[in-house]
Amino acid sequence: MDDADMAGPIIFVFCFGICLLFVRPTSRPPRRADPPQSGKPNFGYIYGVGLFGSASIYALLNLMSERGIDAYRVVSVLGYCLLPMVGVSAISVMMVLDGTFGYLLSLLSILWCTYSASGIFVAVLQMSNQRLLVAYPVGLLYGCFALLSVFNNGSPTALA
Repeated sequence: MDDADMAGPIIFVFCFGICLLFVRPTSRPPRRADPPQSGKPNFGYIYGVGLFGSASIYALLNLMSERGIDAYRVVSVLGYCLLPMVGVSAISVMMVLDGTFGYLLSLLSILWCTYSASGIFVAVLQMSNQRLLVAYPVGLLYGCFALLSVFNNGSPTALA
């Protein structure tokens, strides 16, 4: 865990936001006067959830472990383990995930992200008996990202 970096997590978060930006609106059929809409920019939500979640996980891990971990490594692990969510957001560009398939896909992605991130944290901090305690808040964080992917229908905002 000595080689944590931020290049990959930043690229993954940016790709996550770009994929959500490409989602087509599905709330109503388009009219002739409507300009072409791609999607809502969710970068503020993504960065806000990511920043608040990383700070919370950092505080929680430092309170739970005897060794401690720095914020740079927490953000690096959480960012690299976000890759399955990027895949879910890429699939949401091609099809609507607000259904059984999308729910199962996002649940599988949450479990995958949570399993990998909690495994890394537990191994680095030597907290083998506390894996579920680490996995629960990490899973909630990735669940927020999954909610952004599944329920991002790109509905246009009302201007009139």
